[in-house]
Amino acid sequence: MLTSKLLCTLPDYVTTPDGMAVDSEGNLILACPNFGPPADPSQPSPPGCILKIGPDRVPRKWFDVPPSPETGIACPMGIAFGPDGDLYICDNQGWSGKPELQNKGRILRVRLDGDRIVYAKEVARNMEHPNGMRIRDGYVYVTQSMLSGAKDPSGKLVSCVYKFPLDAEGIVVKNSLEDEHLLVTFVTQNPDCQYGADGIEFDTNGDLLVGNFGDGTVWRIKFGPGGEVVSSEPWACDPEELKTTDGMCLAPDGSLYIADFSANAVVRVTPDGKVRRVAQSPDCDGLDGGLDQPGEPIVWNGLLVVSCFDTVTGPPHVNTAHELPATLAYLEIEGI
Repeated sequence: MLTSKLLCTLPDYVTTPDGMAVDSEGNLILACPNFGPPADPSQPSPPGCILKIGPDRVPRKWFDVPPSPETGIACPMGIAFGPDGDLYICDNQGWSGKPELQNKGRILRVRLDGDRIVYAKEVARNMEHPNGMRIRDGYVYVTQSMLSGAKDPSGKLVSCVYKFPLDAEGIVVKNSLEDEHLLVTFVTQNPDCQYGADGIEFDTNGDLLVGNFGDGTVWRIKFGPGGEVVSSEPWACDPEELKTTDGMCLAPDGSLYIADFSANAVVRVTPDGKVRRVAQSPDCDGLDGGLDQPGEPIVWNGLLVVSCFDTVTGPPHVNTAHELPATLAYLEIEGI
């Protein structure tokens, strides 16, 4: 197996790093929802923010994500750049588990001029659990890890993917099967980990790949000529190699890399659907480059960079504690 290395430690205003993207200048952009407790417990948690990391690997704050007028906070997770350079953000307020925030998530569209926010628009609001994000052909595709308004006869968790036009504004989500922009749903079968759609990516054929976190399964969604879903089927699953599917990204050779959140591991799925763990760490603090609860991978400057979420403890997770400073790790993989 490969050994991960430390890309950088993060400033003290970051407690939980998560989603990543690469901007038009080649900088690594990092979303920090900051769910973890601060170093000084007497202080409030730092606000959700976006960092920028250049070739020197030195992180700096790009901007604080504009808080919801209703809740006063923002919790940025999945991010992606639109074709016009605007940054789309999953504001996952429901992840905290606080009942008053359950359906307060948003999709934001932020335009910047340098470090100055020109505008921040709500593409959609009242979302229960927006998590991962990809943009393709004029639409933003968003995983919602919980869809409590949809009930499966089994009683097990339903989750979904939403598809919003990039130029949409003010969509009010119902968090049910009645939502106009609902694309596809999933049911998490694993009774011990009821957490649903998370990682999301498009493959080289234009098929949508979605990870059902609790089942450790990647689904493949195929589209018809009008963009309609024609099939949604499990594509990659191996319980010995892949426990949970958090963020995922496609490498230049068509391989899919997945952050196995619970196992402190990174997994590769080849284009034929074969699953193999390529790196794994024991419980650690990440300061030596260990995979400290990997949340999302991304290909950047010839490396596979991995954010270390390091916040959730207890079974089935290897992680046992939240430590600071927060870290980013990387893997050197041939062909990336």
